[in-house]
Amino acid sequence: MKKVILAAIAVMGFSFANAQEQTAKGKWLIEANTGFGAVNVGNTSFQLSSSDGETQWGLGAEGGYFVADNLAVKAGLGYSDLGHSVNAFSYKVGAKYYLLNKFPLEASYTGASVKDADENPSYIGLQGGYAWFVGKNISIEPGLRYNISMNEDYGKDVFQLNIGFALHF
Repeated sequence: MKKVILAAIAVMGFSFANAQEQTAKGKWLIEANTGFGAVNVGNTSFQLSSSDGETQWGLGAEGGYFVADNLAVKAGLGYSDLGHSVNAFSYKVGAKYYLLNKFPLEASYTGASVKDADENPSYIGLQGGYAWFVGKNISIEPGLRYNISMNEDYGKDVFQLNIGFALHF
């Protein structure tokens, strides 16, 4: 039992040291997220849903640069097919902070340009999660995100469960 506990402590210590190196100032981050929950029109994650015989899907990715240890400035792009011949091009800007090198906290602004819309949606998003570094340059980051709608036409706030996959350089 003693060996198992010591091995677990060693693995956790290595993971913590690795996380410190990958979130250091001057490093880069490339991230792709899956989004579960309500469909968000302004979105930079991978999504697939179907309702009323219409399939909706979205693709996107984000990148960031660590301007300080554990603090990255991020930008993202996405494209969504919302069904009924409606398409949206999305963009996102924000900041991501790794608390204790393991708990990513993010605040961001997300907007979209929707084909033939009178008003385009925009959201302020807050996200928190956990970063599991499975390799030197790879982390899996499950998290919860809350998007606050900034428009009356898109008046629903959106709560999501995200699973992110990040590459650190």
